[in-house]
Amino acid sequence: PKRKKSKMKIFLWSFVTLIFVLIAAAGAAFIWYQSSLEPVNASNKERTRVEVVSGSSPSDIAQLLEENKLIRSKLAFDLYTRQSGTRSSLQAGVYSLSQSESTEAIVKHLTAGKVDEFTLTFLPGATLAENRKKIIDSGYTVEEVDAALDAEYDHPLLADKPASADLEGYIYGETYNFASNATVEQILEKTFDEYYKEIQANDLIAKFKAQDLTLFEGIILASIIQREVPTSTDQKQVAQVFFTRIAMGMELGSDVTYQYAAKKLGVAPSPSLESPYNTRKYAGLPPGPIATPGASALEAVAS
Repeated sequence: PKRKKSKMKIFLWSFVTLIFVLIAAAGAAFIWYQSSLEPVNASNKERTRVEVVSGSSPSDIAQLLEENKLIRSKLAFDLYTRQSGTRSSLQAGVYSLSQSESTEAIVKHLTAGKVDEFTLTFLPGATLAENRKKIIDSGYTVEEVDAALDAEYDHPLLADKPASADLEGYIYGETYNFASNATVEQILEKTFDEYYKEIQANDLIAKFKAQDLTLFEGIILASIIQREVPTSTDQKQVAQVFFTRIAMGMELGSDVTYQYAAKKLGVAPSPSLESPYNTRKYAGLPPGPIATPGASALEAVAS
């Protein structure tokens, strides 16, 4: 009898221990599951553009999201879509997602079937390098952006731009809304459209011609003025000074031009820098714009 009681105690103790272990394991699994559904980084609002191609399985989608660091765990994603009955509702498309979204929010996003939009703001006075970084930061790859910047465009804005010149000065400063499936080429073309609309509305081509400037040359001079001073009144005064120097065959003498050249070359800025952009050293206009001018700088040159 004593031996039977002892065995019973051992059995009961083992059983109770097993129950506690199972409860603890279930609790740990629940805590892991809940934490795995939380945002990867609640403070990071940057958007990442992902494309769920037609025919992707839920596992493919989970893999894509995990690779882009948009979910904590593809296993938790798989479990959640099973538990919520949403596995068959995940839709193909291009989405703009962020690490601040939980797995639940992302699943709702992928099952809603709506086309995402995102906003991009390009600033007057920004350089091509700065705008390039802004597009990349919105979720596009370096390869996509560079290919678009190197592409050829049939647009009236670019009609007199030399083939050797890049798109410096041509990404118009404005706030734009784009569908998440927009290509970089479409983004650039929309800025060209807005730019050319501004040029036509103010008859800038004719006004530049009256100043003996092509559209390309007008943009070059306006870009220098934009980087020199921010206000309309000051820009008009600087334009007068520059036109006087051009008429006299003098150097423009603008510090912002050699500073731009130095940044492109990755060297320290110096008034003696050897570069055709250095208007302290060479008379006339530099070979291209040094930034995108705003409306007031363009008007300062035109008037």
